[in-house]
Amino acid sequence: MEPYHPAMTIDGKAAVADRWIDVVNPATEEVIGQVPDCSRAQLDEAVAAARAAYPAWRDTPYADRQAALGRIAATLMTHAEELQRLLTAEQGKPLADALGEIQAGAWWIGEVAKNELPVTVTDAMPGQRSTTRHVPLGVVGAIVPWNFPVLLALWKIGPALLTGNTMVLKPSPFTPLATLRLAELLRDQLPAGVLNIVTGGDQLGPWLTEHPGIDKISFTGSTATGRRVMASAAANLKRLTLELGGNDAAIVLDDVDVDAIAEPLFWAAFKNSGQVCVAAKRIYVDARVYDALAAALVRVARDVAMGDGTAQGVTLGPVQNRQQFERVKALVADSRDAGHRFLTGGGEWDGAGYFVPATIVDNPPEQSRVVQEEAFGPIVPLLRFDDLEDAIARANASEYGLAGSVWSSDPARAADVAARLETGTVWVNSTQNLTPYAAFAGAKQSGFGVENGLEGLLEFTTPQTIHTAHAA
Repeated sequence: MEPYHPAMTIDGKAAVADRWIDVVNPATEEVIGQVPDCSRAQLDEAVAAARAAYPAWRDTPYADRQAALGRIAATLMTHAEELQRLLTAEQGKPLADALGEIQAGAWWIGEVAKNELPVTVTDAMPGQRSTTRHVPLGVVGAIVPWNFPVLLALWKIGPALLTGNTMVLKPSPFTPLATLRLAELLRDQLPAGVLNIVTGGDQLGPWLTEHPGIDKISFTGSTATGRRVMASAAANLKRLTLELGGNDAAIVLDDVDVDAIAEPLFWAAFKNSGQVCVAAKRIYVDARVYDALAAALVRVARDVAMGDGTAQGVTLGPVQNRQQFERVKALVADSRDAGHRFLTGGGEWDGAGYFVPATIVDNPPEQSRVVQEEAFGPIVPLLRFDDLEDAIARANASEYGLAGSVWSSDPARAADVAARLETGTVWVNSTQNLTPYAAFAGAKQSGFGVENGLEGLLEFTTPQTIHTAHAA
């Protein structure tokens, strides 16, 4: 593709900067575009535009805001092919997965638009009626990661705008192209200042989280960065939603149909080359089915093609950026140096691009790095257990608590195990099936606050109760 140089969107208009940031295709390591490096003054302009647009947007009829989300969904679908190409070029995922992300985002924001905010009326106190409604917070600052840059931006844009807030959104500097293009397409679909998109380097995030004109931060990213976001937001008590890291455990019971679960379990770990916050990052397998499942997973891995996402038949792309690439390679090297056995992978990629072959480590020690650290890449440990209680204890012995899964031919038995996992989400015989209708939240160091469902919608509001006296 020709180098792409999109502008930011501030107050409904294009905005460039004095400096630019290179965007690299992780499959080729070639610069495919440049985006503006937002100055502090430009961020101030974006926040001021959002504040100026807020009163009118807050007072816009709810049905009109629902219709605005519908226009966003329609724009995504109309321009899906263009956005797909940009997304694959900057993120690395195969074209089919990129199109799936665009289409899922359009569907998602359309479903969010169907929500209604609840109003609660109480006459419990004699002579007094209490009416509680949910009102917007003001200006939302949104920070989006590089693994699903379009979909996760829409997770924030949809509920924030529907509830009457305005927004300043910062995509990852690694994957800003499709998001900036979407913002450009929406300039004539939304009132000026309602949705501002700015791009920048490492300094832009802290500027945004500490900005006194921002009322709430919605952040998706690592736990370490989440702690810094929380500290930065404390100055003016910003509301926070933090969706942070995870080291999700899958527990495979002894009664599974190995052939039936091998492929879905493989993709639970390796979808998007393992760059999924709720990927299965530790797989605990009952000793009675361990060898059979290990062999089945290896057979699946042998049929998977890794490479440039634009190539026909490719289902696994690269790690998205060099920093993460080096982290994942370090985990592979640590296992190699420790003498761990690799069921598949474990070697180096021959050629350009940030590729790590899909790697399954055979029953490494529980305290090894590959078990204890969130890889966020195409490497997963397969861990044997003889006692289910021990497996549950090991799964829960983590600072993280984002999600998990349980695999069994007996759904009731699996549900009993699922209820004992200390995570915000648990799947039975599936994984990564998130929905706009159900709450998604992290436990422990995986964050706080809620995304999705009615609970996630209410995160962008504050309750206001009006008490009205009347004759008893």
